[in-house]
Amino acid sequence: GSEGGGRSWATVATLLQTCKMNGVDPLDWLSQTLTRIAQGWPASEIEALMPWNFRSDAVS
Repeated sequence: GSEGGGRSWATVATLLQTCKMNGVDPLDWLSQTLTRIAQGWPASEIEALMPWNFRSDAVS
């Protein structure tokens, strides 16, 4: 119910909608992205995690 929570949800909702607009399954994208972040994905390569760069056959 906080302003920060609202901004966070808006960001997540935007990314999930971007998946749909790019023909990407949002659950597949989110699962792979969160796994990669948890495994220490470098912040300098965050662009590679965006939905428009998603490949479902990519190795984590």
